[in-house]
Amino acid sequence: MSISALAALAGVASAAGLIRDTIPTSIDGSKYNSPTAGPPGTWFAGDPSLPISEIVSAAASMTKVPKDASYVLGNDNSKKATIYSDWSTFSKGAAYAFVADMDVDCDGLDDTCKGNDDGQSQTDFGALAAYEVPFVVIPEKFASEHATELKGNNVVAVICGGKLYYGIFGDTDGDSPQEIGEASWLMANTCFPNQGINGGNGHRTADVTYIFFTGADSVIPKTALGKNYLTNFAALKALGDSKMQDLVTSLNLAKSNVI
Repeated sequence: MSISALAALAGVASAAGLIRDTIPTSIDGSKYNSPTAGPPGTWFAGDPSLPISEIVSAAASMTKVPKDASYVLGNDNSKKATIYSDWSTFSKGAAYAFVADMDVDCDGLDDTCKGNDDGQSQTDFGALAAYEVPFVVIPEKFASEHATELKGNNVVAVICGGKLYYGIFGDTDGDSPQEIGEASWLMANTCFPNQGINGGNGHRTADVTYIFFTGADSVIPKTALGKNYLTNFAALKALGDSKMQDLVTSLNLAKSNVI
């Protein structure tokens, strides 16, 4: 989806009162690159009219397992989570999904975050700021196997604590063994603000639903995302809501009022 199409979509929704004008279309990301003063979750939250509980139930009922799909939750947690492909062939809202815990990835600009003793200065598609960008991680082996569908910077829906947020596919995990269930400092602390989460202390319960949308039209426009910062949160929200509505339609779930 082009940036002009996203702008039009955001404009229509705003006129209908569904997207508040407080969600910015252009920011200086460096001003929000702070562990305690990052972008507010309202900037990348999904539309509340989407049937979140029904989507969570549908994800939990998936059965189709693609190649290279099961990974441990952490180097100190041998339990595994599996990525499912039931939704990957949808004509609209195509996605891979899984349920896992949420550890913190501070790779990129903020690789020295608290508790992060093995950080790297780069993320897969830049050097994203973990305090400012709500990015999500997937195992490197799976990303390589499905690179034509997951090109990088795809929009990702994250359902945590009964709430829906949008992020981007911004990094991969190449540890040995490769781990699943990771997100940036911003995403993790937005999902679980009272758990003291940092680079060495994640949310250990496997109750987070991750939905990675596939295809070129699920990729955030380059004009909305730079090497380090997400500058247009309205574009992320508009694309996320659009993809989630497509998924809801493909799953024949209760209709929402998302534009």
